[in-house]
Amino acid sequence: MPATTQDGDHSVANKPAPTTDGTMKAVRFHGVCASNKDLRYEDIPEPKCGQGQIKIKPAWCGICGSDLHEYLGGPSICPTSPHPITGEQVPITFGHEFSGVIEELGKGISEKWKVGDRVCVQPIIYDGDCGACQDGLINCCYKNGFVGLSGRICRSAMLQIINTDTSPGWGGGLSDHLVVPEYAVVKIPDNIGLDVAALVEPLAVGWHAVNASPFKPSDSVLVLGGGPIGLAVIQALRARGCKQIIVSEVSQMRKEFAKEFGAHHVLDPTKDDIVAKCRELADGQGVNVSFDAAGVQAGLDQAILALRARGTHVNIAIWEKRCNFFPNDLVFREKTYMAVATYVKGDFEDVISAISDGRLDMCKKMITKRIGLDEVVEEGFKALIKDKDNQVKILVRGSGQI
Repeated sequence: MPATTQDGDHSVANKPAPTTDGTMKAVRFHGVCASNKDLRYEDIPEPKCGQGQIKIKPAWCGICGSDLHEYLGGPSICPTSPHPITGEQVPITFGHEFSGVIEELGKGISEKWKVGDRVCVQPIIYDGDCGACQDGLINCCYKNGFVGLSGRICRSAMLQIINTDTSPGWGGGLSDHLVVPEYAVVKIPDNIGLDVAALVEPLAVGWHAVNASPFKPSDSVLVLGGGPIGLAVIQALRARGCKQIIVSEVSQMRKEFAKEFGAHHVLDPTKDDIVAKCRELADGQGVNVSFDAAGVQAGLDQAILALRARGTHVNIAIWEKRCNFFPNDLVFREKTYMAVATYVKGDFEDVISAISDGRLDMCKKMITKRIGLDEVVEEGFKALIKDKDNQVKILVRGSGQI
């Protein structure tokens, strides 16, 4: 079934009120106190729209695992000295998984855009000059960052707005307004709700991981983790016709989600022998491809051993600390370890197309909670810490929700 435009009857308290004095509400990570948990809902200057830029009123914004890692142990991704492209540093407005409505167009913007367009934002910030960017790998830019983690504007946009009155930062989806370069904006078709549009970013991570891997529909696949990215991988595999999806997950709720989203077998690593089960389910040889969306030492060990000869392990997870790895576990069966990072040009459009035509028809069920912008700390971040096993994706309602 194609995605619906309806957001459903979800009560969200304390919807942010529009400001009229040149300031706006935003959730900013300061990350400078002893506990590194300095996240504030506060008033900051409202950004102005400059040349080559589009101003957006966020509608829905997801809280990502990367945001949570920064909150608990950062700043690590968020810059503590001026970012080489944006020039920004903490405090940074959080939010890189979001949808919204265009409210203003800067000079030089293509005529294809108009005020009121429903959009999402591809948040990668890149310089366009390094070898990776020249090869089309903007996700591997040597200076890269993210809207909502590193600031909001790319180098080319900065050069365009020199000597204008454009404000220099504050960009992120957990705010009343933000300004981004035109290249970052992707239009949403009418049959996709703005809540679902906020899921395009995490879905694109899973989509890219499957695209970059050597996966074939006839392959047996192991997915480590049934959180948002693991579920995104499952959906991408199912959309491509995978006949054997095995998931390793501890949380009962996430195990149920994995099964509902298309996993053929769901294992519990605290109860099941993952390696033996994978071999049993995959012709006695093991899986062709494993995807790590968990970043846990035991899971990595199991996934490598669960691969058949010349199988491929794909790391998606952002690890909190160094892991132990024994290359001989790869060498004697010519197995491959590869890593993927976020997404590349075209992935957002492909995901949107797959949602629109019904190939990704389960994604709305990833939304387990909706909250207001001023509830982000208590009902968002702290809820994900205390009730992680019962949450998949918490969405924050912004002033652009219509």
